[in-house]
Amino acid sequence: MKNIVIIGGSKGIGSAILLQQLENNTVYNLSRTAPAISHPNLIHFPINVLEDALPEIEAIDVLIYCPGSINLKPIGSLSIADFRTDFEINVIGAVKAIQKYLPALKKGNNPSIILFSTVAAKLGMPFHASIATAKAGVEGLVKSLGAELASAVRINAIAPTITETSLSAGILRNDRMKENMVERHPMKGYLKPDEVAAMADFLISDKAKSISGQTFEMDYGIVSFKI
Repeated sequence: MKNIVIIGGSKGIGSAILLQQLENNTVYNLSRTAPAISHPNLIHFPINVLEDALPEIEAIDVLIYCPGSINLKPIGSLSIADFRTDFEINVIGAVKAIQKYLPALKKGNNPSIILFSTVAAKLGMPFHASIATAKAGVEGLVKSLGAELASAVRINAIAPTITETSLSAGILRNDRMKENMVERHPMKGYLKPDEVAAMADFLISDKAKSISGQTFEMDYGIVSFKI
């Protein structure tokens, strides 16, 4: 049984990871809203990761930082505050969590960290300037800390394409837009949260003990293939 800290485990991909891990692990969820379920293995802390002090947790094997943003605007419509907000949500929050829990992680069992990027950090996409910049920062953080912590803690990132969550509801708001999104991807699909949770499950397992400093694209071919 692992001790898993999930920041942002109440919705979307974070919720899927939480549900997947609950039966066999102790899961600490840190988010403003509580998960929709209760479970003997679930401990919830109602906090805003950017504003509040993070709780003391003595034993940690896994840290998963899920908060993200989809702020799609033309560059002329993006304010400096937009860039700053996206960077704080995606990078500064992750750094805050890592700095807080790294001492406990170093004492953990095959300890690991998972962060989240996006395919837009690799694939140039209009209107993604702010979020792509922030997520590129996430990938740089993963690569740098992978080296720095190589003998102590593994760290990897998952870079999903569009995933069917409340965060992407505006992009996938009707059947036509969903069909268009399927057609945009060479493998004719887009992600469900459970698919991403399965990748996270692998990366925190002993099967991935040789893997660190990597960003894994889950892209249905949109980055990898030109067909």
